[in-house]
Amino acid sequence: MRYEMVKGLVQEYKDYTVEDFEVWKFLYERQMPVLQEVAAAEYLQGIKNIEFVSTKIPNILDTNKLLATKTGWELIVVPGIIKEPDFFNLLSQKKFPATTWLRKKDSLDYLPEPDMFHDVFGHVPLLTHYHFTEFFQAIGKLGMEYLSNENIVAMLGRLYWFTVEFGLIKTNNQLQIFGAGIISSFSETQFSLSSTPTHLPYEAEMIMNRSYENDHIQDTYYVIDSFEQLYHSIEDIKQVIQKNL
Repeated sequence: MRYEMVKGLVQEYKDYTVEDFEVWKFLYERQMPVLQEVAAAEYLQGIKNIEFVSTKIPNILDTNKLLATKTGWELIVVPGIIKEPDFFNLLSQKKFPATTWLRKKDSLDYLPEPDMFHDVFGHVPLLTHYHFTEFFQAIGKLGMEYLSNENIVAMLGRLYWFTVEFGLIKTNNQLQIFGAGIISSFSETQFSLSSTPTHLPYEAEMIMNRSYENDHIQDTYYVIDSFEQLYHSIEDIKQVIQKNL
């Protein structure tokens, strides 16, 4: 399901329930000890930069103030998954759409659409990292430039999926996680680093031409060497687009 952008939406912090705070605390405290061992150092530094803790659901206003001092990015509250034109437009302006609702205790490990733990815990820490956010914004700008070309939009969607959502990084010859879809998933965190799935080196053209399914754990992950590699691949991405016009 895709939603229209609703202008003027805000996080109604006073409406969070005791269960909401308990869910955030449980998910945070279950995931962080694992991530301390297997997440990219840049993500873990981002957690510190953005001052996330288990005992407090992030306040978007406070988070935006911190982001402004780091990379100039900003969170925009949305009701759920938004349409591609709105998504690309926000990214192109250094804005990230985030939901503010939290899953319930009876659905801690499967959701049909992303909640705040995915959108904020999963994505926001890396929004403090320069090279990652430059790559992220480039996807938005290219999406806006080629919005009328369904094939190019689909290719950019695949690139986003296999990097921002489900990307891995190799540091000191060790696989680590940075994709938000993995970061926010207890089961996929462990699975993605196991010997079961296929791990392939990051290559923009290959990724942009590879289909994916979004309703189950991935069977293939792409591995970057650094966030600088992502940043420097923007020109390669543009060349792939030109080949497919």
